[in-house]
Amino acid sequence: MLIFRAAAVAALLLFTLLPGPARAAESGIPPLTDLDGRVLTIRGWNVEDKAHHGEEALTGITERHFRDLAASGFNTARVLFFWQDLEPRPGAYSSVYLARIERILDWAERYDVQVILDAHQDVYGEAFGSGGIPAWATRTDGLPFEETPGDWFAGYFQPAVMRAFTHLYSDADLQQAQTDMWQVVASAVGDHPALLGYDTLNEPMGELFEGEDLPTAAHRLESTLITAMHQRIVDAIREVDATSWIFIEPTPIVGEGMPTGLGAVRGERVAYAPHFYSTAQEYGGDYDPALGWVERYEEAVALYPAAQRMPVVVGEWGPLDSSTPNAPAYFRDILASMSRFSSGWTAYVWCYGGGYCAVDPSGEFHENKDATVQPYAAAVAGTELSRSWDPVARTFELRFRPEGRNGVTEIRVPGGPTLPAGGWQLDVRGPVAVSESAGPGGARVVSLTQRGRANGWVSVTVSAR
Repeated sequence: MLIFRAAAVAALLLFTLLPGPARAAESGIPPLTDLDGRVLTIRGWNVEDKAHHGEEALTGITERHFRDLAASGFNTARVLFFWQDLEPRPGAYSSVYLARIERILDWAERYDVQVILDAHQDVYGEAFGSGGIPAWATRTDGLPFEETPGDWFAGYFQPAVMRAFTHLYSDADLQQAQTDMWQVVASAVGDHPALLGYDTLNEPMGELFEGEDLPTAAHRLESTLITAMHQRIVDAIREVDATSWIFIEPTPIVGEGMPTGLGAVRGERVAYAPHFYSTAQEYGGDYDPALGWVERYEEAVALYPAAQRMPVVVGEWGPLDSSTPNAPAYFRDILASMSRFSSGWTAYVWCYGGGYCAVDPSGEFHENKDATVQPYAAAVAGTELSRSWDPVARTFELRFRPEGRNGVTEIRVPGGPTLPAGGWQLDVRGPVAVSESAGPGGARVVSLTQRGRANGWVSVTVSAR
C-alpha cells in the first residue's frame, strides 16, 4: 500500500498522461506451477499486523483471517513479517516470533490456504517510526529525517531514509545480515505444507541523485543495487530451501506503467511480484478508464517477466475507497487485466475495518470488493485450452486436456457472505472423476482426476443460480 505525494506525485502523474498502447502485448509469460507441473492460480489477500511490534508482534493475526479467506474461496495469503521483530539485536533471533509465524502457517494449512511470507518495510523501518528493517541495520551518515504529517510515503524521499537504503544494498555486513535473516526464516519454515514462497523485500526504494527524476532513479536502482540484492537473497534461500517460490519486486514506480529496470535474477522458481496501484486513486481521485492506466500498466509490466521467462503474481493492489462512482469499472478492468498477464494476485488488505480493509468488522465485504470473489481453477493438471469469468452472468468456464499428468485439477467454489441465493451450479464433462470437499462458510473444493488413460477435453462450468 502506498500514497504518492509532492514531487513524486508530479513526476508520476505526468507519466500517466502520456499516450498508452491500444492493447496489452502478447506476453509469453510462463505460469506459476507446483512441483507436479500443475498450473496454479493465486487468489488471495495480504494479511498483516502493523499495530504490534516487539513482544506483541503478529498477535493481531488470528485464525479467523484464514477461515474467512477460505470461506470466500481464496487460496493464498501474503503474510507480512518484519525483520525488526525477528532480529531485534544483531544475531539474536526471536524464537517467539518464529513460533508465531509457524502458528500462522498452521492456521493456513487448516483452511487450505497457502502463504507467501513478505519481508515488509514501510519507509525503511523502525528508526523512522515505521516497521521493517531494524534500527541497528540503519545507517544515515547523519542526514536529516523529518516526518510529513498525513503523508507517510513522503518519508521515502527524506535524505536519511534514502541513505539507509544505499547502505543496506552496499555495505557487506548489512548484506550478510539480510541474507542471514532470510536463511533463518527459510530454515525454520521452508518445509511447512502451507508455505508457497518468500517475497524478498516489499517495495524496495533507494537514493535519488541530485537533479535526477524519480523514473530515472527507479530504473537505475533496479538495474544495479536492487537486482544484486534480489540475487543475494535468492542464492541464500536456495542453500536451505530448494523448492519454494521466491518472489522479487521492482520499485513501486512500475504501478504507473513504467517498465522495470531489474536485470536477470538467476535461479529456479523465481517469480516477479509487482504492485498495481494508481497514483491518482491513492491521491484521492476516482478511477478514470479513459486515461488508459490499466492498459499502459499491462503493456509495460509484461516486458520483464516475458524476457526473463518468469511467472507473475501481483503482490498488492486495491483502492483506499471502493465506493467511488467508477469503482465498479476499476474492479472489472483490473481483474480482467491481471487474468491476462499474471498467475494471480493478493489484494490489499484482509482486515476487519475501513479504508483498504476487504471487509467490515462483521465480515461483510465493503462496496465493490466482493468483485474479487469468484470461482476459479486453483490448479490445472493438464493443458488448458481456455478459461473465462463473466462477472455479469457470474459464470466461470474452463476447458483443458488432462493428458495423463500427475495430480488433481482443483476448482475453488466460494461460499461466505457473497454466496448466491441459489448456490453455485457445477457442470463437468469429460474423462475425469469428480469429488468434492466442503470448506468453511459453504465454500467447496472440487477435485477432478483423470479416469485411467482416457483422453479428451474436459469442460467445467460453475454458474450462480
